[in-house]
Amino acid sequence: MAKVDRMDMPRQLAEARAKNFDEVALGYTPQMAASEAGRCLNCIKKYCVSGCPVGIDIPGFISALRENDIKRASRVLKEKNALPGICGRVCPQETQCEAYCLLGKKGEPVAIGRLERFVADWESNNPSPEQPIAITPSGKKVAVVGSGPAGLTCAAELARLGHKVTVFEALHVAGGVLLYGIPEFRLPKTIVGREVQYISSLGVEIRLNSVIGKIDNVDELLSSGYDAVFLGTGAGLPIFLGVPGENLSGVYSANEFLTRVNLMKAYRFPEFDTPVKIGKKVLVIGGGNVAMDAARCALRMGAEEVSIVYRRSEAEMPARREEVENAKEEGIKFRFLTSPKSFTGDPKRQLTGMECQEMELGEPDSTGRRRPLPKPDSDFILETDVAVVALGTTPNPLIAQTTSGLEVTRHGTVIADEMTGRTKKLGVWAGGDVVTGSATVISAMGAAKRAAADINDFLRRES
Repeated sequence: MAKVDRMDMPRQLAEARAKNFDEVALGYTPQMAASEAGRCLNCIKKYCVSGCPVGIDIPGFISALRENDIKRASRVLKEKNALPGICGRVCPQETQCEAYCLLGKKGEPVAIGRLERFVADWESNNPSPEQPIAITPSGKKVAVVGSGPAGLTCAAELARLGHKVTVFEALHVAGGVLLYGIPEFRLPKTIVGREVQYISSLGVEIRLNSVIGKIDNVDELLSSGYDAVFLGTGAGLPIFLGVPGENLSGVYSANEFLTRVNLMKAYRFPEFDTPVKIGKKVLVIGGGNVAMDAARCALRMGAEEVSIVYRRSEAEMPARREEVENAKEEGIKFRFLTSPKSFTGDPKRQLTGMECQEMELGEPDSTGRRRPLPKPDSDFILETDVAVVALGTTPNPLIAQTTSGLEVTRHGTVIADEMTGRTKKLGVWAGGDVVTGSATVISAMGAAKRAAADINDFLRRES
């Protein structure tokens, strides 16, 4: 049995953090980390590892931490995960590694994610010069398209295996969804920059402002000297409701809203003069982490009232419990069993309201969640100045449209083998949201690691 209760992580007080973009969770102190690491049972059978998509030796890094050898703990982490500072902050450990922890059977599991974050941050604050690992060049070149979690992970894995890797990023900074999609208060951009720099230190070249499909297409990459291509372009195309009035001024997709706030730094106005409309009343449609991020950003940007509108009940919400609780503490309102029907506007086509209907839950659908059904004669209007649609995303079609032989689903996702990442086109692999649609950072990283292993096998056979 555990000797102590699970160690809570200090956070900014809700009243304070709702008015700033500083990181909400403040991290463990060394004493807190030592206490939490001491709870680990160091099981002979590593159940927690089976719940980690990238296969981190969790007992190994926690054991090193417990022995106060944080440098060794960091090495153990980075053997399997090139982005520990990011994963320690945004991965849903509660449904992955921590869900397999034996302590969780009768109490609370070891706070694996918080310990991962502590180790990554400690290493950043206590850098020590180490000799780079000698890697024998393979003579093979790989193009990685996209610098989000999948692209960065694949690049790091292949570089460690001796391949020359070039990452092509369409935006002016590397990081993908880690930069444009996740707010500063959940994932500080200095952390992303730190992890990108580490991957560059492995010998990976990152080319910014490089839109594959425009400057070159995948076929041209393969014919210009690259032996393999990995597609990690994510899913950046928003899904809309498809209801009347959705093109009114004041209706945003979550992609546009979060990109303006995060990547274009509207939250630091007037230092960055990025236009974004923030009304007195903001409605965010959706129940996932992106909806929570958009709502919490709107509140911090100055909205007087922010509400999440979700067509199911709270029990069906896909957002992490931690993010829902943070949102509630900060004053975000929730309107469950409510579905939009249309948006209303004034003569100048400015958004003024959203027509909704009440819902009730029926039998479970293909997702396992109870299907929402409209209640008759239950229509009503919610007044609003700004609405943010956060219903998920699909891949940008540019790659598929400019690549011969690449097959996609009717949803625009690339068809690839789940275990190897191989697409229907020889020499091309894919992983992450471009294959699955919008999912988690760690699932994209897991897919990228599997693809990198298969790419390496392919390249070695071709030698």
